[in-house]
Amino acid sequence: MAYKFKRQIFGFMDLLRFKKMVPKREEKLATAPATPLPKTYRVNETAKILHPGNRTAKLVAVEQVTPDTKTYVFETEKPSMFRAGQYVSVRHEIDGSVVSRPYAISSSPFAALKDRKIAVTVKKAGFFSDWMFERAAVGDEFSLGDPSGDFFHDGIRDSRNVVGIAGGSGITPFYSMAQAIAEGSEDFSLTLLYGARTEKDIAFKKQLDSLVGDKFKVVYVLSDEKNPKYEHGFVTAALIGKYAPDDYTVMMCGPQAMYDFAEKELASIGVVGAKRIRKEANCVGTRDVKPAEYALKVHIKDQTFDVKADARETLLTAMERAGLRVPSKCRAGGCGFCHSRLIGGEYTIAGADKRRLADKKFGYIHPCCTYPDSDMEIEVPQG
Repeated sequence: MAYKFKRQIFGFMDLLRFKKMVPKREEKLATAPATPLPKTYRVNETAKILHPGNRTAKLVAVEQVTPDTKTYVFETEKPSMFRAGQYVSVRHEIDGSVVSRPYAISSSPFAALKDRKIAVTVKKAGFFSDWMFERAAVGDEFSLGDPSGDFFHDGIRDSRNVVGIAGGSGITPFYSMAQAIAEGSEDFSLTLLYGARTEKDIAFKKQLDSLVGDKFKVVYVLSDEKNPKYEHGFVTAALIGKYAPDDYTVMMCGPQAMYDFAEKELASIGVVGAKRIRKEANCVGTRDVKPAEYALKVHIKDQTFDVKADARETLLTAMERAGLRVPSKCRAGGCGFCHSRLIGGEYTIAGADKRRLADKKFGYIHPCCTYPDSDMEIEVPQG
């Protein structure tokens, strides 16, 4: 119990009481129980569950979803907690390089808590996904990062009614949300407008149909195929108006072209601004510039590495190709997990500059979305 010092009317009385504090403390220590202090506290144990860091996970199942999409189910040593819509970074060593990619979680939050299972659904469209399709096998061990991202329903920020617009593999976080609504770990209403090219490109159709209820509805929209069972074309303002409730938040996940089109359509019906429209960020890819090779000097703790950097690829990709273990998470410039100190060199940032004001002020960059325009030198945290 803390000792309460009561201030006296006369100042000298305070001095007398101050002189007695040492013997009083000694008395308290002498009479205190010898019970050892706890080594951990509940708040620390909770933090370990919420933020487990990188952890080993075994691949226990691979399921074909569409011709170019597969779901990979991982089993973790301990239960995990996440919000439906979040992503995890999947890391593995490929030909001497430690490579990771963020993937939206396609399983339900209860599956991670009860069964220690986390599933991600991957579309075959890149270096890491190609490797997963061709070489990943049941029994392989991977490293999974913390569940991350803010692409989930927030009762304070968002309306209770959500209109989801999904394109292609962007269905993944919405499938997790639909499961969470059904199991009760999320409490909001979701009207999902899911665009695909043809019927065979619709992922999780059987599962999504089985989840339809009072709080979840799904509308399939085919762009390249006419079928009386589905809407045809694109997700237009007219289509949104046909199915949307009176008040709603829009959440979108899909390719950039879909975002550009949908934002124009939404603006035409007065739905604008970050509060009404939320988009899941896409990973930064290869940029279309003239090929060039630059020298990248990388400092990690007390070690220095000389790396070749392609002008068309990000600094993060260059370091991964060189086999360096460096931090990465969202690969879109938003989370700041990979922020590194710039020592010298010219660069271009992909899209909007998402760095925090402190990063800009003190000379930090995000390698995941930074392309080299000259020889460069950076200091990077250890991954």
